[in-house]
Amino acid sequence: MILRRIRNRRCAGCVVSSAIISGILHEARTLVWEISLLGGSHEVCSVIVQPSRPCRKGGDCVSIGLNLPEAPDSDHKLGPRPNLELKNSHPEESKWESWRRSFANRLAFSDSVVVIAVVVGVQVAWVSLGSEAEFSLPAAGEGRINYLLVSLVIVGLWLAMLWMTGSRNSRVIGSGWLEYRIIADSGIKLFAGFATLAFLLNLNLARGYLLLIFPIGIMALLVERWVWRRWLHRRRRNGQHCRRVLLMGSPASVEHIAQELGRQQWAGYKVVGVCLSRTQVGIKTEIAGIPVVGDFSTARVAMKRIAADTVIVTSSDDLDPRRVKELSWELEQDKYSLIMAPSLTDVSGPRIHSRPVSGLPLLHVETPQYTGLRMVMKRSFDVVGSLSIIAGLALPMLIIALLVKATSPGPLLYRSRRIGQRGEPFDMLKFRSMRVGADRELQALLEAQGTAEEPLFKVQNDPRITSIGRFLRKYSLDELPQLFNVLVGSMSLIGPRPQVAAEVALYTDAHHRRLIMRPGVTGLWQVSGRSELEWEQAVRLDLYYIENWSLTGDIGILFRTFKAVVFPGGSAH
Repeated sequence: MILRRIRNRRCAGCVVSSAIISGILHEARTLVWEISLLGGSHEVCSVIVQPSRPCRKGGDCVSIGLNLPEAPDSDHKLGPRPNLELKNSHPEESKWESWRRSFANRLAFSDSVVVIAVVVGVQVAWVSLGSEAEFSLPAAGEGRINYLLVSLVIVGLWLAMLWMTGSRNSRVIGSGWLEYRIIADSGIKLFAGFATLAFLLNLNLARGYLLLIFPIGIMALLVERWVWRRWLHRRRRNGQHCRRVLLMGSPASVEHIAQELGRQQWAGYKVVGVCLSRTQVGIKTEIAGIPVVGDFSTARVAMKRIAADTVIVTSSDDLDPRRVKELSWELEQDKYSLIMAPSLTDVSGPRIHSRPVSGLPLLHVETPQYTGLRMVMKRSFDVVGSLSIIAGLALPMLIIALLVKATSPGPLLYRSRRIGQRGEPFDMLKFRSMRVGADRELQALLEAQGTAEEPLFKVQNDPRITSIGRFLRKYSLDELPQLFNVLVGSMSLIGPRPQVAAEVALYTDAHHRRLIMRPGVTGLWQVSGRSELEWEQAVRLDLYYIENWSLTGDIGILFRTFKAVVFPGGSAH
């Protein structure tokens, strides 16, 4: 037996954080693990920590080593020993960190261009470059200040607020509404603060100058960030600009998280490896097509080997709070990111609030509310929105009605019996797009394509559709009469997909939650794939909408619907 030192003269008196010692011991254990992977025996290995010489700073230096067996002969070698020295210099910057900094700089540049263009443009259009504004101060008396100086102050303060509020933080950009909300809040607060300052200084600025700069500037910044987000999503779907993720947890939870992240590639998390408990490593070599690269004790080495930069920890009995804390200490040495994934899905950000209690990061999840002021707001939005759309599309609807009557025999409108809120049936109106008697042919067509037992009654390449009906259904124009259903209160502009009684009869208990709200003319199912969606995907989208409803979300879905109607793609038929 020999002693191989892997750490010399590490001063206990100089160590400020116990993370250093923890990391050293962890690397010692890791060396034992790697030796076992290379074919050596680790059953008789042990970690030795012993005092060395005194330290000039008053502490005792330590030597940390491994008691390892000698190789039995020259033909049996353990291979080169990895370099486990802890360096004082910063680790090499990961590709993610490099890209994050580069993208933040791009956003800063484009934000500056937008703000400067808006402020200078409004000044030129409203007051001209050389104009001056009067001010009056009790101590300094009256005076004049050039509008160009005022514009420079606004630009500087605006860009400073965008930086201080974290609008370019990697945790904000790319997904969710938080990025847009920060930009809007920054502009509104700056407008309020500048208007107050102008009042206190008796600064006589042109009213249109301030009233135009901030609304136009906020809208321009939102559009700019939206364009950047679209560009980023396209790149991430191609595997670029993504965090390389190592998942840690039980096989079931790891598989669930991997599938969710794979389904939403635009979020920027690319799973490249999995770590399981030591008892599971020998049993499973991959999960959901992702290789198992080690156990919980070798996570840091595994991350280096697969070039990961982020760890996502899911639920596992072997990952107790102490081990997770030690893991965070180990990861901080190389500036890796640690993310905790609770066993909670399909909950939007506004419903989640974090509150630390006695060192425990408790997540508060608000329960959905389907009564009171929120529903009054939704109903008001439905009435105003449907009236506005009917008024704007009255002429196109008249033309469609004439085409339907002229191209095929039968009634103008088709009344489809659907199940609405709380299970109440109602007649849903549509422009007729199928031949008369199409309902009687449905069962035979479903049996022919083998989907008669599925709750989503969709016929591929439906032969019942008329010539004009195919065009109407592609662009969802046949659904325009449903706006009158919205007016009378049997439907909503945005909501779950309205289904027939035969589909509802196949519901499970969870599926019945779709009946809590009024069915919608459009919804998440409409803007997320339409006819290409599987049944479970459509249900999940509807339930997500119901549990996370918000007025801003409805407005967003409505705008996405206009895009889906104008550019329907292959999913519409």
